[in-house]
Amino acid sequence: MKNLIMFSLTLEPNHYDFIKDIGYVPVGLGDKHFNNEFFSDKTGLNISQKNKNYGEYTFHYWIWKNYLNELDNKWIGFCQYRKFWSTKKNANKSVTFNTIKDKILKQIPSELESYESILVEPMFVNNWKTMKFIKKGLKIFIQKPLLLFDKRKRNLNFHFDLMHGKNNLNKAIDLLGESNKYDFKNFVNKKVSFNPQNMFICKSNIILKKYYDDLFPWLEKCEKIFGFENLKGYGKIRIYGFLAERFMSYWFQKNTNYTTMPILFHDIRNDIR
Repeated sequence: MKNLIMFSLTLEPNHYDFIKDIGYVPVGLGDKHFNNEFFSDKTGLNISQKNKNYGEYTFHYWIWKNYLNELDNKWIGFCQYRKFWSTKKNANKSVTFNTIKDKILKQIPSELESYESILVEPMFVNNWKTMKFIKKGLKIFIQKPLLLFDKRKRNLNFHFDLMHGKNNLNKAIDLLGESNKYDFKNFVNKKVSFNPQNMFICKSNIILKKYYDDLFPWLEKCEKIFGFENLKGYGKIRIYGFLAERFMSYWFQKNTNYTTMPILFHDIRNDIR
């Protein structure tokens, strides 16, 4: 018996047959017209109009408000039209459209049943070459020259400043409730890696609800600081998705018994036209 429901998010209506063929659940996001067989973020209680800023989290919001009770007794996972969970490491080396179906995750292996969540293998933010860091944030290095020489100080907070606006992460964290504020602040100031891509798998809708109950009220508060109209550049336009990405790593690491799994990158838009 299949123990996993995997939502596969896409921006393209013509991906339906592929997603169904691999046994995943098609989710259509964005402005294009999707048939009624797709799940959508536009029905019921929703924030679909914020998709440009929230990314895949407009669908997570839809689940939170409309579909949580339907997700019982199975692992619940999320992937994207160009990023898929892999059964093997280094799958990117040989993946093609013809082989991808055999390389992606279809079932949670029995040896992982003791875990409560699965996250993407960590990405280390302190391993860029120094010149790349300087090009992204010269002013930050002028203010804190030790960052040039000590990789340990290039933490998640520093990386967010560099990519998504100086001090924006700190401003957002200050809006969290006491149960998360200090722990999350400690996390971003000490960690030099996080679990990227806004992809995760969790074991129950109970865990998922707890995560959403912490996440979405916080993002709503963040809207009062950052708004929508004056966000310029991809790193700031999609700031709510990037805040959620960092919070996701922290939250699942803190609140669940987790493990990690590799993902493979293959944009099926290049194959299905």
